[in-house]
Amino acid sequence: MIELFYSYTLLADAMREKEILPGVRITNDRCLILDDGPTVVVGDLHLGYERALEQEGLYLPRINTDSIRESLNDILSKYEPKRVVLLGDIKHDFKRAGYEEKNEVRRIFSLLAEECQVVAVKGNHDNYLQNIVADMGFLVVDYLDVMGYRLEHGHADSGVRPVIIGHEHPSVRIPGTVGGGLKLQCFVHAEKDGVIVIPPFSPFASGNDLVLDKDCVMAPALRDSDFRNARLYGVTDMGLMDLGTLSDVSDISL
Repeated sequence: MIELFYSYTLLADAMREKEILPGVRITNDRCLILDDGPTVVVGDLHLGYERALEQEGLYLPRINTDSIRESLNDILSKYEPKRVVLLGDIKHDFKRAGYEEKNEVRRIFSLLAEECQVVAVKGNHDNYLQNIVADMGFLVVDYLDVMGYRLEHGHADSGVRPVIIGHEHPSVRIPGTVGGGLKLQCFVHAEKDGVIVIPPFSPFASGNDLVLDKDCVMAPALRDSDFRNARLYGVTDMGLMDLGTLSDVSDISL
């Protein structure tokens, strides 16, 4: 009963935005906003996901890019950014992109470029991305520094702090006492170590469940931090849920 009350309290306290550091806001739109510009940061779009799965024999409806376009339109309208940073893994397939994937990538870049500056940070999935967008006038970079924060994808660690990364696809799972439970993608803020991790923007990204075992953490910057005591903010349609630390969540059940 206590655990159920706790879950209801989290939902009641959910918020659309939260300033986690001066000039740094996280939102339940799965984006982080820096006051400079403002600058909107989104990560892990994984465009072309459906086509990649088809090559493995699994067929899904073509909804990833349309869903992302709709969400980005909402973000452009709501926050009116001067700059959007795509924080890596913009495309899904490691290999050279086919016509369909190229078209999806170019559609997203064109949409954003109509309203603001677009900066593409290279992720580990973004082989050949520069070839796709070069004739559109875009340059794919390894990182970007804004307001003293290093923005990089996160598959490799530059060692610069504070840093904002993607790559991890962070989520937490809160088990139920009789099975089931709740799985939430989340923002991770290891403030003491200067590491912020944003959730994936793709609706198909299921999330990598964070546990206390560091060997299960993918991003080097997060793995080398005190991630067990990092603050977690779950993303829901109702808003952001302050979940406490990973150690706190590990002791919760519904």
